[in-house]
Parts: sequence; structure tokens; C-alpha cells
Amino acid sequence: MLPPAAENNTNGTPGGWRRDVGPYLTMGMELAIAVVGMFFLGRWADGHWDTEPWGMFVGLGVGVTGGFIRFFRRAVEFGNRSTAEDKERNAH
Repeated sequence: MLPPAAENNTNGTPGGWRRDVGPYLTMGMELAIAVVGMFFLGRWADGHWDTEPWGMFVGLGVGVTGGFIRFFRRAVEFGNRSTAEDKERNAH
């Protein structure tokens, strides 16, 4: 268990470091799920249509591409949100 001071984030609001780190962990999970999910979908397509290994490669490519697009869009969104919060904090 964390000491009471560690339960608060830099703003002193409840939720602590988990609230700050949680979205970034979610981004990593989404990337991994996209890559692995599309890989196995491609493997299934290979078995179904006897196209081995092309379905696996296409699925992997789609998963990596889609996963990274989603990852970078969310990273930019979090960066913009952080910048806006910093500006707001400095204005007061």
C-alpha cells in the first residue's frame, strides 16, 4: 500500500499516479491487441482459404499500421491536453 502522499498526483487531486499513468497503459494494450488480433485473424484466413502465409502477413501489416495510427493519435491528444492544462495552470 502506498503512503497517503503517493495517492495524490501532482495537482493534489485524488486518484494519484494511477489516474496519470492509466491512459498510457491503455494505449500500449490497444496496440498489442490490434497487432496480435489481426495476426490471428490473418492466420485464420490462411487456413480458411489456403493462402498461407499471405493472410498472416496482411493481418500483421494491418494490425501494426492500425495500431500505430491509433497509438500516435492518442499520444498527440494526450500531449495537447497536457499542454492545455499547463497553460491553464500557469494562467492562474
